[in-house]
Amino acid sequence: MELQNISFLSEEVGGLETAANQSFSEAWAKKYLRKLAEQDDRVEVIKRSGIATEIARTLMQTLRTTSIQAWTKTEALLSQEVIRHQIDPQLIDPWAVTKDAHQIYQTALSAYAEQIPPPKFSTWIAKDLGNIRQKYMADDSRAIGFISMQFHYSGQMLLNLTPPAQQSSLSAYFKVIDDHLYMPLQRAYQAAAQYAYDAPPLQAVQQLLPLCSEIAIKIVEQAMQLYPNYHCYTGRLDDTNIQISSLRDIEMFQVYLWVCVLENNISAVQQELFPLCIMLYPRLKVRWELVRHLIHSLGTEIRSRLEPQQAAYFLPYYKSLWAMFSPQVLPDSKL
Repeated sequence: MELQNISFLSEEVGGLETAANQSFSEAWAKKYLRKLAEQDDRVEVIKRSGIATEIARTLMQTLRTTSIQAWTKTEALLSQEVIRHQIDPQLIDPWAVTKDAHQIYQTALSAYAEQIPPPKFSTWIAKDLGNIRQKYMADDSRAIGFISMQFHYSGQMLLNLTPPAQQSSLSAYFKVIDDHLYMPLQRAYQAAAQYAYDAPPLQAVQQLLPLCSEIAIKIVEQAMQLYPNYHCYTGRLDDTNIQISSLRDIEMFQVYLWVCVLENNISAVQQELFPLCIMLYPRLKVRWELVRHLIHSLGTEIRSRLEPQQAAYFLPYYKSLWAMFSPQVLPDSKL
């Protein structure tokens, strides 16, 4: 993932910020490369067969309908939350949202048709998705809940129309979209840009960054063992789509903690993450008990993968995160 161009006060400072920023974003992009390295041969087969082009062409013909259907699902899920959270409905224009979703998925399908690697697609689309996220969060950060669900449902519907053998490769492009909408990646990049390359807080975050997916996978596997019969709104915890969403959420929590460390305050969690969870999780029938287990496991993973002096940068924000989701604040009986 490349970074948005940022004007600096001097070339010397700008050089340091750019180096730190690029290092941070490139490390995130490598997550996709590691996951897809074993699929290189398969990609070549897909290119030669032309199947990706045909699938993309077919799905593009459904985009308008898919975007409208996704909004219908989103509104059915979250319309009551507008009233409950006293969100100004004028901030969420369904026509603008469906148009944005249509354009982004059109770009994703074009990249898939050309078999552009997901990391490269991520560099292409990062600025557009960052702008969409910023636009809808400008007046009320909770609006991102509607936008994220709209895009998520759009992607799910498109995948359901895709031949099973091709769903895995296409979903990598859709995951890029989910990541940029749910996670404050642009905010993390901009915060990283304020540090020298070898600054200890940045080094602590960089230590965890390439482990983000590995940590999420481990935590989800533990949760499936601990809650074998767990059901949420759309299915069992061990269902493929639920696993994908769970992995994304745990990665999202990690990125928000990175932002807290890099910005040296808790505001990202207070103003964005917590309200988003309060809005979405009850509607999706996600119990706070499960959320607390995931947060607890995340704390264990952070402590086990960092030196004590590095983990110390995360500790105050992790404690605040844990307190916000504690049983005293969010007892399951009141869901």
